[in-house]
Amino acid sequence: MVWLLQASRLSRTNLPRVILGVCGGIAAYKSVELLRLLTRAGHEVSVVPTLNALRFVGQPTFEALSGKSIKANLWDGGADVTHVAEGIGADLIVIAPATADFMARATHGLASDLLSNILLTATCPVVLAPAMHTQMWEHPATRANVESLRNRGYIVLEPDTGPLTGTDSGKGRLPAPQEIFDALQAQFHANTGALAARHIVISAGGTQEDWDPVRYIGNRSSGKQGVALARAALAAGARVTLVVGHMDIDPPAGAEVIQTKSSAEMHKALTGLMDGQPDGVIMAAAVADFRPAQQSAAKIKKADRYQNLELEPTIDILTDICRQRVLGTKPIIIGFAAETSGIREDLIALGSAKLAAKGADAIVVNNVSNGEIFGSENTEVLLIEVDQTVAPILGSKLNVGHAVVHRLAQLLDQVDSMSRKIKI
Repeated sequence: MVWLLQASRLSRTNLPRVILGVCGGIAAYKSVELLRLLTRAGHEVSVVPTLNALRFVGQPTFEALSGKSIKANLWDGGADVTHVAEGIGADLIVIAPATADFMARATHGLASDLLSNILLTATCPVVLAPAMHTQMWEHPATRANVESLRNRGYIVLEPDTGPLTGTDSGKGRLPAPQEIFDALQAQFHANTGALAARHIVISAGGTQEDWDPVRYIGNRSSGKQGVALARAALAAGARVTLVVGHMDIDPPAGAEVIQTKSSAEMHKALTGLMDGQPDGVIMAAAVADFRPAQQSAAKIKKADRYQNLELEPTIDILTDICRQRVLGTKPIIIGFAAETSGIREDLIALGSAKLAAKGADAIVVNNVSNGEIFGSENTEVLLIEVDQTVAPILGSKLNVGHAVVHRLAQLLDQVDSMSRKIKI
């Protein structure tokens, strides 16, 4: 497969050039298998181990599998200014394992070894695969560092749960090399420029429906999936307008953000954007289905005792914006549907029924029973299209975002191709 990256950044293999950073942890042995997967796929890989990493895996191993000499010391290759040449020449950097120490240094922009120097000169996507003991992963300092790195645009994978060193077991295990490789594949797809010159509208977060001046009806949406979709669309070259409700995460840099609160405000913003004829719309927001029929102008007092709360349906935004265009023409519209069934057949049936009722081009269905998806970094969804094709997607929400955006780009290309044939 030939990846459609900018010609100036293509390696001699016509595939993205990868830097594999390896930190000093017991999981470093797994980086050997990741290196093998990357080289077998045809990538040019430069391995940059820390000096501590070489205490776990020897330099000859990395050199034999990569076919390249290894530089581990900041003073190696001084004439070539290695840390600059490697950083600006890479198409993607993956650090596996990424230790707690390395992530802490990366968070604060420290440049104490060759690998951390390269990170500061890089302009390409960076993927970190953490590996450490559970207590270290759950420590507030590590959690804050991970959040900071993610907000900066780094992709930090979630560690696996399982046996650690000794008799310990818990969350903190390095993901399997194949899982890391699959995450990198999503990144390679993301930077193809497949949505260059396209305008994509994405909704994210949850709406809040006022009951009185201090209370509202809301939902548990964190906005993470919508933000992940926005990041994926931006990485694919799109101009992104993000219509947000309440979110627990900051919107990505580069997106135009329209802040809304209620379902009515979000509906007004989205229908207004439809007038600008966007190329694609992804409705990932958790829009309230009901709102209080009466809103009190004053705070309802506890002394008032029991309250009867009457609810009325809100406007179905997805259905309304789908009515504003002809199915199969731009904008391509993809909806989201949260269901509480863990049975695949039920999810497909529910998603297919919603897809037909709302008139979208595709719908993403996920199981939110027990509240496990809300606020999580990982998810599992089914992408259902009007021709009844069903594609399962799982992994991080960013991986799901890349997969959905990639499919959106394909659908837009199909519409453009059909339009050209009709004109001819």
